[in-house]
Amino acid sequence: MIRSICCIGAGYVGGPTMAVIADRCPGIQVTVVDLNAERIAAWNDLDLSQLPVYEPGLDALVGRARGRNLHFSTAVEAAIAGADMVFLSVNTPTKTKGVGAGQASDLRWIEASARQVAACAQGHTIVVEKSTLPVRTAETVQTILSAVPAAEGKTFSVLSNPEFLAEGTAIADLQAPDRVLIGGEDPTAIEALAAIYSQWVPAERILRTNLWSSELSKLTANAFLAQRISSINAIAAICEATGADVGEVAKAIGADSRIGAKFLKAGPGFGGSCFQKDILNLVYLCGHYGLHEVAAYWQQVVTLNTWQQQRIARLVVNRLFGTVSGKRIGVLGFAFKADTNDTRESPAIRICRDLLEEGAVLQIVDPKVSERQLEQDLGQPSGDCDGAGCWHQVPEVQQAARGADALLLLTEWQEFAQIDWAAVGELMRRPAWLFDARAKADAAAARAAGLQVWTVGEG
Repeated sequence: MIRSICCIGAGYVGGPTMAVIADRCPGIQVTVVDLNAERIAAWNDLDLSQLPVYEPGLDALVGRARGRNLHFSTAVEAAIAGADMVFLSVNTPTKTKGVGAGQASDLRWIEASARQVAACAQGHTIVVEKSTLPVRTAETVQTILSAVPAAEGKTFSVLSNPEFLAEGTAIADLQAPDRVLIGGEDPTAIEALAAIYSQWVPAERILRTNLWSSELSKLTANAFLAQRISSINAIAAICEATGADVGEVAKAIGADSRIGAKFLKAGPGFGGSCFQKDILNLVYLCGHYGLHEVAAYWQQVVTLNTWQQQRIARLVVNRLFGTVSGKRIGVLGFAFKADTNDTRESPAIRICRDLLEEGAVLQIVDPKVSERQLEQDLGQPSGDCDGAGCWHQVPEVQQAARGADALLLLTEWQEFAQIDWAAVGELMRRPAWLFDARAKADAAAARAAGLQVWTVGEG
């Protein structure tokens, strides 16, 4: 019976996942550890609005369980030593140099975590892969753990338990998942983890596979979802060229039960921590096994996603008479999707960088993304222009619109569907444009206020 859990990694997956487990399993002590003292301090902040991860409902969960059976700590070794089960939930970014650069995952933190577990664990410990990982990473973890001398009396079982969370709905996804996937070779360890989830997940939704199928299922799920986004964005471009409406096309094809309606919303492309990274992992894996045609197929999903973002930036420049140098553009939204403060691989990054390269003055508003994060993602500090593009963060839409030639809607925050266009239009320089890359704004109201409107996928 599992009485104590340690999760290594206090990020977007580890924090919310452990908060739900602690809330649903009050008899289990759950400790989330991270070497980043600033992040742990934020998780322990008495002001729950200061949590390092923004997810609707997360603050209430942490408020209930923290201090009771949910703990956040930098004492990694002690937490591992006291745990029956250790989750590995550390970052696995795409490598930027060396073998596999641009495709393969950088597994340094997984390896480091496995070595920490090997050094600090006591007795028998179940080690659970929670990070998104390339197929057969469990083999690496097993090799490290099996190198522990038998005389130390330590034994290990390794499981794969990939997350299937959508940021913005992560808590709902954890509390009522479509499925929980557990891959492993040790039936006792599999059932120990299944028993935890069975406290709130129906038995038929807990799936058991071997390790490799579990790891590949995660990559495949994200690849299929990303492929649908790239596919509908490709159709959106055709719609704009022919006079069709991508919303109507999506509704028509989504009514086919073989296709379904989800992930058929045209936009600026996919972002987040997983989609691009997982597809590139799949591309690298296919190349490694000599499946070059398969690799090229999945690579095109990423290529088209990049193209969509570049296309939107070029379209803005072209509609504003071929130049945006010195022109003010209000950017509505920077997070990669609504209801999260995560900007990793956000479409807004590439689009804004392209516009800055063209000399634009960006006035950026996002309810959850900090100026510090904007500075990191855009690669330059906020400030006045010095003969080149520059940006400023502003607190509301009207300030983003003040003196602007255009507004560019990039994140589907609900507040951007409720803009007072008459008031906003008066603040803008004419002729003024709305570029709605999410089909979220009230286009009719914007036109009535005198703006010219481009909506993704509408001819």
